Amino acid sequence: MQKFEKWQGCGNDFIIIDRAGDEVESPEEIQRLCDRHFGIGADGVIYVQSSKKAATRMRIFNADGSEPEMCGNGIRCFARYLLSGDKFFSDDDLTVETGAGVLTVSMKYDLITVDMGEPIFNADKIPVDGFGSQKVIGEPIEVDGVKYKMTCVSMGNPHCVIFVDDIKAIDLEHIGRKFETHKIFPRKTNTEFAQVIGENKLRMRVWERGSGITLACGTGTCATAVAANLNGLAGRKSTVVLDGGELQIDWRENNHIFMTGPAERVFVGEF
Repeated sequence: MQKFEKWQGCGNDFIIIDRAGDEVESPEEIQRLCDRHFGIGADGVIYVQSSKKAATRMRIFNADGSEPEMCGNGIRCFARYLLSGDKFFSDDDLTVETGAGVLTVSMKYDLITVDMGEPIFNADKIPVDGFGSQKVIGEPIEVDGVKYKMTCVSMGNPHCVIFVDDIKAIDLEHIGRKFETHKIFPRKTNTEFAQVIGENKLRMRVWERGSGITLACGTGTCATAVAANLNGLAGRKSTVVLDGGELQIDWRENNHIFMTGPAERVFVGEF
């Protein structure tokens, strides 16, 4: 039997498995664990593993069994799992090795703050085809016969941010996968639709690469806040309202993005 804990951050939920070694379940087993009818149910599976580069290592797999570079809500859940209770970390700061590099996490008053690192704007590094190494800010894209303006950012994983006048008018279930698999995104993409609802306040919905519609996306929230600033829609500090809660984003002068939000344990069990 394998022990696990189920955690959620703004409704983005994960199965956390603590293992010292590198062993992980197969993609088919991960799909079964994440199935909300026949399994535990989750947006992804996170493994706690040992690291030679940091205090610990986080590996995350999407609900379809694919392995993304990073997950913002996932790392908050991962960190609070380790920083709470009788886990082996007791300090308030934690370095975590991820597929997007080593990130630093802190906890205060049950809120987790993550230094998410620096955003990447070069199209060839995001990647987005057809723009060379240029920035992709407010550029046209046509999906399913409709023209949009996209701003693309990498937070260690690719994001395509679309600002709209009425987010309720977006049929995310219909259009999300078509953005994810659009030919200009060679590694597919996460897609965020966002609307300005107040001063430095955004409403965002997300289609995550490999998971579909989720209640929140931490890296996507960071990408959306940065994209809003680049398009003159918000300052460097903003609140982003998600389907599952709110995150605070601070794009500091040193170019690092700090994300602050909650993470909560849902239940524990064995499979």
